[in-house]
Amino acid sequence: MYSSDTNLSQIKPGIPARIMGIGGGHGIRQKLNLMGISEGRIVRVISNSSGPVTIEVDRNTVSIGRGMAQKIQVTMV
Repeated sequence: MYSSDTNLSQIKPGIPARIMGIGGGHGIRQKLNLMGISEGRIVRVISNSSGPVTIEVDRNTVSIGRGMAQKIQVTMV
């Protein structure tokens, strides 16, 4: 089971998760928001091995860096 301190880079592929919060400054929040990644959205992790984390959000596939994914707090749906 995932705790409330779980970030997106810790979720296994195929698992849907709700974004609970995004850490970092205005720039990272704005960049993620432009990709459709914002608080309250449900995303599904597609790939989370080495390198970028690939997720599906609103039927779109988005890859984000692991460091950025660690700033996104999630909970399992």
